[in-house]
Amino acid sequence: MPVGASLPWGCCSGKTQSGVTRMNAFREIKPVELPNCKLVKGIESGSEDLEVLHNGLAFISTGLKYPGIKVFEPDKPGKILLMDLNEEDPTVLELRITGSNFDLSSFNPHGISTFTDEDNTVYLLVVSHPDLKSTVELFKFQEEEKTLLHLKTIKHKLLPKINDIVAVGPEHFYATNDHYFVDTYLTFWEMYLGLAWSYAVYYSPNEVQVMASGFDFANGINISPDGKYVYIAESMAHKIHVYEKHANWTLTPLKSLDFDTIVDNISVDPVTGDLWIGCHPNGMKVFFYDPENPPGSEVLRIQNILTEEPKVTVVYADNGTVLQASTTASVYKGKLLIGTVFHRALYCEL
Repeated sequence: MPVGASLPWGCCSGKTQSGVTRMNAFREIKPVELPNCKLVKGIESGSEDLEVLHNGLAFISTGLKYPGIKVFEPDKPGKILLMDLNEEDPTVLELRITGSNFDLSSFNPHGISTFTDEDNTVYLLVVSHPDLKSTVELFKFQEEEKTLLHLKTIKHKLLPKINDIVAVGPEHFYATNDHYFVDTYLTFWEMYLGLAWSYAVYYSPNEVQVMASGFDFANGINISPDGKYVYIAESMAHKIHVYEKHANWTLTPLKSLDFDTIVDNISVDPVTGDLWIGCHPNGMKVFFYDPENPPGSEVLRIQNILTEEPKVTVVYADNGTVLQASTTASVYKGKLLIGTVFHRALYCEL
């Protein structure tokens, strides 16, 4: 497929029943290359999610340990890395975590999100899985010291299996639970049978409520630049859902888009409002890893998602020879940063 090839909206339905088919076990990947791409030095064990601030600083979560997923550094705790996309040849720096009550040894970061307060204080919210449980860790970013000050650990019964998060305040967020069950054995059968029981939650210190449900593996979640719409990726149904957000934080479904790939994390361009999606074109290979036949990567861009004819473009696609198991992609001033579940990260010019 040529660079920037476009797909008509709704062309590729992902509504299937077979567990094998839902994971795109047999799909072939047509490579779509970008100029001047290079692997990011210092990222060897994943870059599952990333968040780019308006000033070009990017937070990257690495070292995720997730049941059934390959781990290259199983004995090391996860980290949050910082990358300055304004640099000509950006490198990553591990952010030191401070705070007396935080257990670094069990840190297992997954989805991340930031919130910038009126006084320009930047809060980083990180989904973590200590001992395969689910928490949200709240940090304050201290830019001069290049540290993260741990402020709080958030737990709740409606946050049992968190995947991703989008902050709407320092302690306010929407989050997806990718499974209904917590037990690893039960989650396997939940996914294999296609039980659409996962859900999305709104959390605040005073109120926690399920806002959307009935998902077959709720995954990435994000919000439009104007704060009026929430986007949720339903991985195993191959869908992106659009919801209208109301003043009381409730969500009303507006539309869904179908794809022929497993959609993962969603990034939103703060300038254009375009959605950038990290995808798994052959998801079975993610769960049954073979270094001789690795999982591929795919990045989609969705323009004008609120219109009757959104434009969907395959911006990047690789069969795993360069980048394995992409999960996320974000843009900043003509550059594209692509993250993965357990592999490397790729930095490209658009």
